[in-house]
Amino acid sequence: MNSQPASILVVDDEPDLRTLYELTLLREGYRIDTAGTVAQARELLATHSYDVVITDMRLPDGFGMELLHDLRQQQRPERCLVMTAYGSAENAVEALRAGAFDYLTKPVDLKQFRAVVASAVQGTEGVQPPRAATGRPGAPGTASRIGGTALERLVGESEAIRNVKQRVAKVARGMAPVLVRGESGTGKELVARALHENSQRAAGPMVAVNCGAIPEALLEAEFFGARKGSYTGATQDRAGYFQAAQGGTLFLDEIGDLPLAMQSKLLRAIQERSVRPLGATQEEPVDVRIVSATHRDLAADVQAGRFRQDLYYRLNVIEVVIPPLRERREDLPALCRALLTRIAHESGTTAPELTDSMVQAIAAHPLTGNVRELENLLHRAVALGDGDELHVDCAVSSVTSLPTLAATAPLEASAPAAALVPEPLPRDLQGWLDQQERSILVRALQENHFNRTATAARLGISLRQIRYRIARLNISAPGDNHADEDA
Repeated sequence: MNSQPASILVVDDEPDLRTLYELTLLREGYRIDTAGTVAQARELLATHSYDVVITDMRLPDGFGMELLHDLRQQQRPERCLVMTAYGSAENAVEALRAGAFDYLTKPVDLKQFRAVVASAVQGTEGVQPPRAATGRPGAPGTASRIGGTALERLVGESEAIRNVKQRVAKVARGMAPVLVRGESGTGKELVARALHENSQRAAGPMVAVNCGAIPEALLEAEFFGARKGSYTGATQDRAGYFQAAQGGTLFLDEIGDLPLAMQSKLLRAIQERSVRPLGATQEEPVDVRIVSATHRDLAADVQAGRFRQDLYYRLNVIEVVIPPLRERREDLPALCRALLTRIAHESGTTAPELTDSMVQAIAAHPLTGNVRELENLLHRAVALGDGDELHVDCAVSSVTSLPTLAATAPLEASAPAAALVPEPLPRDLQGWLDQQERSILVRALQENHFNRTATAARLGISLRQIRYRIARLNISAPGDNHADEDA
């Protein structure tokens, strides 16, 4: 291990601030050079190599971003920290997208300054290679997990999945927030774990949170922690997700399900790198990397007013899009073999042989549930198989298909097939969709005696989501007595 102290170049046009940063970092044991302009910084970079470059955004003869672009174009190893004025969210996002390791907001909090610099220095040793399967055991994960490291569990050699792996390896190195997009069952948490395992934060914790599964009244306490006595039942101090992920990665799954009020608080926590536990009077600094995921179109939610635009831009600094399984069917044989091997290992049996006819049968399925549905399909095939011979259960898989018009509005048995004509396209698509949704909700509520909890469970949505839909579609229970979850 290198015993030499890390070397840092500080670029700022204010002499007092340069001195402050220099003294602070010298006390931490680093070697420091300083510059007041872009030109001076370039002269030093031409003759010296550094571990970290810290630069102000605005300089007398240019911008700190010019130095960042120089480092990237020359493929130099220095990690760049950019300092931006308070509230300049656009500058921070631009710097992260351009390849900055992290950013600091002026006026700089020295405790945070030291922590961010230390994180950048630790990262200059490069990204560690993926751990072997015998390394640190992974935390519980999604159904698409297969074995080995998270990057290895992204099985397939199609161009689509190779692009995902390359992007993960590239963006794992920095601190920039990452938004993972993909349909349900594609392996969004798996990608988040690969980002964590290939970052300099791999030794720290990764905390995964399903934002749609937390009751709205508990969101603030769950995310930021709570002090003893802050609410009924709080008999002791408890840490939140941010504190639990300190020094590691916080994965916010289904981020689009957060209510607007909580979105505002989350935005502040990300910007200020500090949280205030429920019942506390002081904020606590936190050092976490944010990775979020959603199957929703957040850009459309922003346009519709359901998601904060400023939070969207903070989370979507770097985007990783996971392709659905139907767009990479050439990966099916490799996926099936890996999944069958894991299923056999878990059950203590020998992995059955995967035949071409079985792969063709699986490929004939729509696989709308992606890798998660594929794994369930193989589980059933192994459970119902006769010895080494596997049979794909087509009937069960078809249940996952979207309901058709015939399923939702059956025709009379006597109606001739020739009488079927295409339904005219709606002139008001949103109105038509609202009408269909209202019809389904009313029917489900009636079947469950207007118990909202039971209805939500039947439709696979949260209680908060069904309340929102009932209010939006103006659905009322008989007598408007809300025979719901309190029943």
